[in-house]
Amino acid sequence: MKEKTVQLSQLPYIRSRFSLRPKLTRVATLFVVASLFVLLMSCSVKAQIELIAAFPNLSFENPVDLQDPRDGTNRLFVLEQPGVIRVFENESSVTTMKTFLDITDRVDYGGEKGLLGLAFHPDFRNNGYFYLDYTAPNPLRTIIARYHVSPQTPDQAEKNSELVLLEISQPYANHNGGQIVFGPDKMLYIAMGDGGSAGDPLGNAQNRQNLLGDLLRIDVDHPAAGKNYGIPADNPFVGNTQGFREEIYAYGLRNPWRFSFDLPTGRLWVADVGQDRIEEIDIVEKGKNYGWDIMEGSSCFEPSSGCDKTGLELPIWEYTHSVGQSITGGFVYRGKSVPELVGAYIYADYVSGRIWALRYDGTDPPTNTLLLDTNLPITSFGVDKNNELYVCAFDSLIYRFKPTATSIKTGESPVRTFFLGQNYPNPFNSSTRIDYWIREPALVALRIFDLRGRLICTLLSQPLTPGEYGIGWDGKDDAGIGQPSGSYFYQMQMGDDLSIARRMILIR
Repeated sequence: MKEKTVQLSQLPYIRSRFSLRPKLTRVATLFVVASLFVLLMSCSVKAQIELIAAFPNLSFENPVDLQDPRDGTNRLFVLEQPGVIRVFENESSVTTMKTFLDITDRVDYGGEKGLLGLAFHPDFRNNGYFYLDYTAPNPLRTIIARYHVSPQTPDQAEKNSELVLLEISQPYANHNGGQIVFGPDKMLYIAMGDGGSAGDPLGNAQNRQNLLGDLLRIDVDHPAAGKNYGIPADNPFVGNTQGFREEIYAYGLRNPWRFSFDLPTGRLWVADVGQDRIEEIDIVEKGKNYGWDIMEGSSCFEPSSGCDKTGLELPIWEYTHSVGQSITGGFVYRGKSVPELVGAYIYADYVSGRIWALRYDGTDPPTNTLLLDTNLPITSFGVDKNNELYVCAFDSLIYRFKPTATSIKTGESPVRTFFLGQNYPNPFNSSTRIDYWIREPALVALRIFDLRGRLICTLLSQPLTPGEYGIGWDGKDDAGIGQPSGSYFYQMQMGDDLSIARRMILIR
């Protein structure tokens, strides 16, 4: 009936703000049916979502990626599209940065070409390996290469250590993809666009005999004979007899510029840049076909109507070019500074500068919220060791969300710091999830009430240590009986005197 509570693993000139966070209040135990709200007591805190310059003393030339090496240091690495990697301490007051690597002499830079992706080996702390995705000239091609850091100078890589893993010919100058990421399985995932021009004139995305228009997956630790990498044994086309490339993990993509894994859910989020009408977000799974160029988003592209959608995976979310014209994929937020966003996929549009939060549980329809309308040319997102989110923009700055976690106060004295998130999805059908956090040890109770104030069930009543938590409710009472459609309240109580409540809607 109930899910066990689990602790989660771990501009200055922005023109507009979007107030997302509802008021947090102490709640009396009276629920008023007619007005559908909880009687509020004593105090409230209001927060707004906004961007601020993360490192106001630093500027970058066309920043396209930000990575944390997860090696126990407090460093961040920023890729500059012309072919330079900068390294600096992750402190807002930092005033200097170093050149970690400069391969501008190897990079074909301009338009969608350049140094496009960086991934640190999962054991970077010990082996010093990192991997790059860049475009090289004469002939134009994508290079996936391994480098290693200098043993004597941890803020400097050895340029001559390059080991090329893959060279993929590029027929045109655009749609190069560019993201490379080590998955939770320690395999290297590589995003490849369809090779460019417009409308995929060579039919690459549906042709599994080449590596364009695909998400690739390779094993960098166990190279096969004659290669500097291996093919994972569970890749979907291993051992096929049709000549399909065994590196392919999924296909039918146009230009998957940015993708990311959400470790708590295991989902692989891919934002695929559209052609003339639609930008899309996909949850990518092994061996599946994501439709391009038969489809653009959920609409037929070739042919323009009556296309055969059999076996094609539709996006979980899309938007038209009246809203934005080039999607920039991001991350599911798992940080602490902006608890209102925990569990939401944060993404943007390069052309319009808008930033959204998309919530999706795999069952109910997703919900999308506009967070900011920035006018920034947003190229990429990144996360640090604390899972805080950063935004790269072509105005030369790196941004972050301004923290909104705030202590609830009575009078002048802070009482406790805690947060109860809005359930998602909401409204919901079969189940919903509630995220919350506390900043000090406490006895915490989480209960569900109907509009008459009748207790439906107790989801949680136990001592908790500081941290972030999530719990689910399947719409049943303590006896396991399903409840009817309608509005309900969930109330979180800390100790004897502090509580917060929110409303949710169950639809049968």
